[in-house]
Amino acid sequence: METRAGDPGAFAQFDLNRVDSPAFVVDAAKLRANCQILADIRDAADIKMLSALKAFSMFPVASILGEYLDGVCTSGLWEARLASEFYDGEISTYCAAYKPEDLEEVCRLSDHVIFNSPQQMERASLILDAARASGGGFDVGLRLNPQVPTGEVPRYDPSSPGSRLGFPISQLEFDHMAGLDGIHFHNLCEQDFEPLRQTWDKVFDAIEPWFGQLKWINMGGGHHITRADYQREELIEFLRDAKEDSQAEIYLEPGEAVALDAGILVGTILDAGVNEVPFAITDVSATCHMPDVIEAPYRPAMLGERVGEGQAVRLGGPSCLAGDVIGDYSLPVPCEPGQRIAFLDQAHYSMVKTNTFNGVPLPSIWLWDSETDALEQVKAFEYEDFRNRLG
Repeated sequence: METRAGDPGAFAQFDLNRVDSPAFVVDAAKLRANCQILADIRDAADIKMLSALKAFSMFPVASILGEYLDGVCTSGLWEARLASEFYDGEISTYCAAYKPEDLEEVCRLSDHVIFNSPQQMERASLILDAARASGGGFDVGLRLNPQVPTGEVPRYDPSSPGSRLGFPISQLEFDHMAGLDGIHFHNLCEQDFEPLRQTWDKVFDAIEPWFGQLKWINMGGGHHITRADYQREELIEFLRDAKEDSQAEIYLEPGEAVALDAGILVGTILDAGVNEVPFAITDVSATCHMPDVIEAPYRPAMLGERVGEGQAVRLGGPSCLAGDVIGDYSLPVPCEPGQRIAFLDQAHYSMVKTNTFNGVPLPSIWLWDSETDALEQVKAFEYEDFRNRLG
């Protein structure tokens, strides 16, 4: 999978030695710029724009998102709690399956509660009734699976055959729409406008009989709106038409677009050698710090890489996993212990997926403002963070 992000932006002038290693560094100015683009799209199309916490939930910058966006979408009880504690605006919650003991609080915290199937919603009816009786003012929605594969990687494509995400649109019947306030579908992964149009064509035909009755339609995330070459004018026109046709409020809930190119992961070369190819061991681990590198897989861009110059060096982490390999790079620094490097576009998904396998330390988290050059450490992780997870 090829990443289409990786613009160094202001990080091209950032001194990597200003932070410890490994460390995530997030640029507040870039977050503001991304959110301004999203707000401009929102205003021009007259829709609602949410931020997906599953992609980027660095709550110390919640106030920045709150200045521009309409709220957040969450993936279950704990994210809904985080949203209610730190974020402004609406909370839309979707989970592939709710535990009954969690659902009452989810209803209390959320403005929209979205179910994965009509059967789940029916089983939860007594809980929903009780939550409403106690004053809950939430809407109920159903996630549809459009069954329109558009993704490059099947495991990231909600419409891949056998997907558990969303109710198959081919199985939708009239009775399934009873009691629904809205429809949700999420079918994209870091994609352009055209896959959204293809998805909507299928969904449109299925739900057109309910146009004028639905309060809202949530078109999910995966929209790479803040990438420079995204087709924003086409998106605005499309959203206006969808709102007019459906007579419903339209929601988008981008995740990676909020933090696109807004963060780097700084690391240090610890050792180097040759085994048929030159290699180096770093304190950055694909397994622990960038698991999508292995899951997708993809090769993250490197800050200052000298593409085509010299022999590429295979970089890997310190863990015992043989596959803990980040990729082959033409390094911008000598391949020597102590040299600093950084990987681009690491604010979204990498930060929320880190783990401490092998006791590999978690990267610290820093907030930098490239407009003012202010730099502060938001979080440092210690041995106790590893130890206390399991006992």
